[in-house]
Amino acid sequence: MKTDVWFVMLPGVLALDLTGPAEAFALAAEHFTLHYIGPEPEVATSLGLTIGGIVPLPESLPPGSLLVLPGVTDSTRLFDTPQAEAIRRWLTRLQPAVQRGDISLVCICSGALLAARAGLMHGVQCTTHHDVLARLKAAAPGAIVKDNRIFVEDNGIWTSAGITSGIDLALHLIHRLCGPRVALEVAREMVVWFRRSGDDPQLSPWLRYRNHIHPAIHRVQDLLAANPQAAWSLEEIATSAHVSSRHLTRLFQQHLGISVRDYLEQLRLALAEQCLLQGQGVEQAAIAAGFSSPRQLYRARQRVS
Repeated sequence: MKTDVWFVMLPGVLALDLTGPAEAFALAAEHFTLHYIGPEPEVATSLGLTIGGIVPLPESLPPGSLLVLPGVTDSTRLFDTPQAEAIRRWLTRLQPAVQRGDISLVCICSGALLAARAGLMHGVQCTTHHDVLARLKAAAPGAIVKDNRIFVEDNGIWTSAGITSGIDLALHLIHRLCGPRVALEVAREMVVWFRRSGDDPQLSPWLRYRNHIHPAIHRVQDLLAANPQAAWSLEEIATSAHVSSRHLTRLFQQHLGISVRDYLEQLRLALAEQCLLQGQGVEQAAIAAGFSSPRQLYRARQRVS
């Protein structure tokens, strides 16, 4: 029996919030049936493209349905429109079915804000895009908002971070509902070789320490990110930045609050996790990421846990 997936369509819907999960479910078409519903028969997306064929909001949804709320380009404005208000009232009417577990609610990016306005997030562990977290907390003071998470599940309510995290969540749901083989086939077809888990941070070490403007540090980060598994010495790294080892150490602490060694270790940990998720053994993953042994990988994990 197929699972019905209902995508709620609002004007300004973020195209990738919609198409990313939709493509994942569509690639497992023998297991899912996709529907597009909303208060209007067509909407303009974040890219300016118009999507039609949208059917009216149904009075109820079949048990076992997945109800997907994608985000919008400007939730401060687009969630205050008559269309958004119609969806909010409709979601409020569905609240008993969601709470009973008859319907699984799936919020992508700022879609969690609309669910919060409908009263669906009270007492629920949830997350959203890192730029929207404060507004989610304000919209649902009773929610348990998790910072820096890819996705979170609580009693049948799924929330995810921004944009591409909807693909991660869709693959996770496919894995849960259809098994690992189907999820792996979909991931391979989409060329998504690294499927993130819900516990992964929204800002990976590849991006987390980039909020600065120092050119020497950027040169070092570009160098290490391109080849983190290399046997780098501090002297080699400093030479690439045209500074002394001592000065580079001071720059990293001043601008990033982390040592060069610890920064490189975080890049290697991220690479090792990718290798493990792709099916490599622990020893193979450790060596591929630049660790001398699985024990060194284990110790690095312990330092960041």
